[in-house]
Amino acid sequence: MTNIIKKLTPRPIRKMYHKLNALVANIYYGFPSKNIKIIAVTGTDGKTTTATLIYHIIKSAGLKVALISTVAAYIGNEILETGLHVTSPEPWELQRLIKEIVSKDFDYLVLEVTSHGIDQNRVYGIKPKISVLTNITHEHLDYHGTYINYLNTKTKLIKTSEIAILNSSDESYELVKNQLSKLIKVIPYNTKTLTGELYKEVISRFPEKYNRENATAAVLVAKTLNIGEEVIAKSIKNFAGVIGRMQSMSNKKGIKIYIDFAHTPNALKQVLLALSKNKYERSKIICVFGCASERDPNKRPIMAKHSTTIADYTIFTAEDPRHEDIDKIIAEMVEGANIIAVEKNKADLGKNKVASKKHVYIRVPERGEAIFLAINKIAKKGDIVVICGKGHEKSMAYFGVEHPWSDFVAVKKALAGKMLEIKHDAK
Repeated sequence: MTNIIKKLTPRPIRKMYHKLNALVANIYYGFPSKNIKIIAVTGTDGKTTTATLIYHIIKSAGLKVALISTVAAYIGNEILETGLHVTSPEPWELQRLIKEIVSKDFDYLVLEVTSHGIDQNRVYGIKPKISVLTNITHEHLDYHGTYINYLNTKTKLIKTSEIAILNSSDESYELVKNQLSKLIKVIPYNTKTLTGELYKEVISRFPEKYNRENATAAVLVAKTLNIGEEVIAKSIKNFAGVIGRMQSMSNKKGIKIYIDFAHTPNALKQVLLALSKNKYERSKIICVFGCASERDPNKRPIMAKHSTTIADYTIFTAEDPRHEDIDKIIAEMVEGANIIAVEKNKADLGKNKVASKKHVYIRVPERGEAIFLAINKIAKKGDIVVICGKGHEKSMAYFGVEHPWSDFVAVKKALAGKMLEIKHDAK
């Protein structure tokens, strides 16, 4: 009912409500963001990794820093959940967290920010010292309508900063830069920006091109804060990574299993390209992913096309179907897979020589079953299984209910010969 009311309410009225709500929250907590240096990280992909690495480097330098990201809020030794499927908390929760961080005498706050958070004024009143823009690719167009609207929303945050660190290899670079005041210092970056030991550490720690871009942005933030190169290099070397971001799962089957949050066309494509460049010549890539409901439906065939072009096997499955029919979602994904893919039903898998086909896609609506199938029926020694879309998340949405879910648990069960399933009522 709440979603229906939201859809029926004109957008300008909703935006006015969000702004007033954020203003009252700021007043109530005394505009706490004015009393701390904020480093805001936004972009379609790479926000969490970039924000977490910035936090890690600053903390390693001995400075007092907190982090609010998709995964959690890190305030000293305290780790707080930031909510299901949420990146930017609602204004009252965000201002309360910032107030708490300021009261504990932190000098810096690294804040991950989404376009929804900007458009809905969740970050109203916050003026970052430094803003980082990782990229702007095809995502959230169901919400913003057009790419330019999406870009302009991201740019609203950058315009409030003192320093803007922008990805010069992204198509958004010139469009964003041209909107910025000359009073804002623009620092461009790409994978060739760094040199010497810092460059060596980045390429050694991050084999993926997109993560090298993320790491470069983090390094430039640290250098802007006058953190020494030796500290930065050491921090990159011992960076543990982010839960659910290209996270490897150990096993005794001789296969490589990764869990990644990739849920946009660009993110999925980059993950698969990175894996394809680093695999053995005869090993196969098996990709398991879905497309969430109440998100841009236009990306469904695009993501399916990327996967069935790069991966050897693709299993289309559930990723937060919410109130939409999962079979309908998968059917829309299949539209993008028909260029070079060859469909095989799960029941035929044992009878047909699917291994002789270069690109195969399979429909398995139950995510736990899809993961079990990939690990126990398709993957052989030396192959790569990558499970995308959920990453760190701990729930799956079906018909208004958040069911407990973890790709990590599903993989562990599959490795033990069992299957994790969600018991939900089909509607």
